[in-house]
Amino acid sequence: MTAWEATLDLEAGSAELSADATSLRVEKGTGGMQALGDEDKDNIHQTIDDDVLKRQNVTFHSTSVEPAGEGRYRVEGELTLVGATQPVTFDLTVGDDGKLDARATVTQTRWGVKPFSALFGTLKVLDDVEVVLDGKL
Repeated sequence: MTAWEATLDLEAGSAELSADATSLRVEKGTGGMQALGDEDKDNIHQTIDDDVLKRQNVTFHSTSVEPAGEGRYRVEGELTLVGATQPVTFDLTVGDDGKLDARATVTQTRWGVKPFSALFGTLKVLDDVEVVLDGKL
């Protein structure tokens, strides 16, 4: 997603994120007979906007942010997708230079989201999607 806002307060142990669902962009596709072209990516973007995320913002609200050793934190909270809220836990690393790195696996069907599929199933997104946060304080 290219349009999002986040607040991280390590002292207070809180994290918040709000992302504009319409800013989701496909970066790459692997495993197919040919690479995804720009038109393919545009069509996928339109389908995700209209049918998958339905133009509803994605939000995260932490319930705890706990130190886990040298620049690492364990973050627990609630992720809301398409109006459904489920718990999610992930690790966050804060580098000496303020660089942030976090990764979480989101199983779409837990939120009632049907994984994207097109061309009679020859083009599809797996149920488990890795979400990567790469930022700086």
